[in-house]
Amino acid sequence: MLRRLSFVLLLLLPAPHLHAQRTETALSEGEVEQLREVAYYPSDRVLVFIKLLDARNKSIQDLFAHPRKPGREQDTHNLLEEFTSIADELNDNLDDYGPRHRDIRKALPKLVDATERWSSNLKSPPDNETYNVSRRLALEAIRDLHDQATQLIEEQKAWFLAHPPPKENKNAPIDLPR
Repeated sequence: MLRRLSFVLLLLLPAPHLHAQRTETALSEGEVEQLREVAYYPSDRVLVFIKLLDARNKSIQDLFAHPRKPGREQDTHNLLEEFTSIADELNDNLDDYGPRHRDIRKALPKLVDATERWSSNLKSPPDNETYNVSRRLALEAIRDLHDQATQLIEEQKAWFLAHPPPKENKNAPIDLPR
């Protein structure tokens, strides 16, 4: 009996710790919901990711635009880690969209422009050992996004030139199931 109770306690002890890990994320519930709403629209999803990364970028800029407050370096570190996590998630989405020939042609130039803006902005805070490593990782994630978006622009141009999507005829009758 005592062994069973000990075994059950051992199984239950890590549970709160695992739950805490699951809830830690770079995205708020509202942001996750925004991504869910556009899950079936790859171009729109890329644009939502850009918006989320712009928000993190602006938060970092705001930390240094105002008089220094205690904890600014740690806040910068945390925002840079969130930025990197979101950028990596966007990169994973691009990895999926490219080979499946999802039409993201309208979003890709906006992503390339955004990567240039983010890269420049993230380099502007002064060096600090609290966030230098996080900044380097964020800049690498930005570079990866830029390279992948640039490559996808060319691949998508070639693919959709060879395989044009069908044009929608707004006056065509709708086929209803019989």
